[in-house]
Amino acid sequence: MTHLRPFILLLLLTGLACTVRAQAVLPEKGNNGGIRDNVFGLGLAGGAATGVGLSFRHHLPGSWSYEINGGVIKVDSKTSYAIGTEVQYDLVRAPQSRFFVAGGVGYYYSGGRHGNLMDGPTRVGLGIGGELPMSSGFHVTGELLFTYFSDGTILPLPSAGFHYYFY
Repeated sequence: MTHLRPFILLLLLTGLACTVRAQAVLPEKGNNGGIRDNVFGLGLAGGAATGVGLSFRHHLPGSWSYEINGGVIKVDSKTSYAIGTEVQYDLVRAPQSRFFVAGGVGYYYSGGRHGNLMDGPTRVGLGIGGELPMSSGFHVTGELLFTYFSDGTILPLPSAGFHYYFY
């Protein structure tokens, strides 16, 4: 029976998370042009254009938001890191979703004493995205950004994020 405890606990937590649908979502866009107060979020984000790792998001009063992402990992003598920022403008904001245009820039490094081994470390992205609430302040974001790499490559690439908002 003791080997079933983690499974039962996970099942109860999942059931609780699914039934707690009283979520904090961004207010609907009104005549005032958007959010009246600042809204801050922390989480994880990853994409080819605007960085990978820990993420800070700030919804400004109105329809604009910005996000700062970054992470680092070191294995033996090789270091890899990514840092980036993104700006978002809300096109549609409903009680259960948000649709926006986004643009951002990022820098990626992977190498050791001999410098960066990446061919296109600097990236610029422009595209669209959407955000959905999961439960109680947790939101998931997906984007498709046309990403320009500093080596001349242009690719439509996805990015994703998971944030908790402090209202």
